[in-house]
Amino acid sequence: MKRSKINEIMAAADEMIRSFGFTLPPFAYWTPEEFRDNAVSAARVIDARMGWDITDFGQGDFDRLGLFLFTLRNGELSDLRRGGGMCYAEKLLISRQDQISPMHRHVVKAEDIINRGGATMAIELFGSDPDGNFDQGAGGMVMCDGIARPFKPGEVLLFQPGESVTLMPGDWHAFWGEGGDVLIGEVSTVNDDLTDNIYRDPIGRFSEIEEDVAPTHLLVSDYEIWLR
Repeated sequence: MKRSKINEIMAAADEMIRSFGFTLPPFAYWTPEEFRDNAVSAARVIDARMGWDITDFGQGDFDRLGLFLFTLRNGELSDLRRGGGMCYAEKLLISRQDQISPMHRHVVKAEDIINRGGATMAIELFGSDPDGNFDQGAGGMVMCDGIARPFKPGEVLLFQPGESVTLMPGDWHAFWGEGGDVLIGEVSTVNDDLTDNIYRDPIGRFSEIEEDVAPTHLLVSDYEIWLR
């Protein structure tokens, strides 16, 4: 992705988020220089990979296959392993109309996916085989706003603003905005985007960036290069 495109997506996402009465935390608006100046005090933000995350999954077609994310808070895997402490994470996502976030599952993370506003949130679901692999013939059970709901393999569940689904490790899912763009909340156990996303198809989690202009704000995938 071109950096200029990423900057445009950031600005549009911030405008949409604000339109629903939500404001991102102060570090979201730091310039790269401000981030460098605050790198010591912001070590938790950097280590937890909190912040802007825009991906085309390495496929070069963001409008068709892509996702906007902002990690608001994220706990520590060490706390999760010992069973106490900050074991949770929270994100905001934007799925554009018909923009696919591709079929995947998680090994560790359980997550509530919440339609926070906008259009309809569509989620396609499959179950796993006993080894956790994608199973085209497997359905399962999910909780929708606390109510148990079975799903058939490949069924697409639709969620209006305020509605949500709880996905457990092994629940294969893809999602998109149906009929328009949708603001999505994610509340989960500790988030590890480096190792805990298992995709059905061989794609990348992060984008390769062409630096055609300077970044407005850093992506989480920039931290290692720009701040270390």
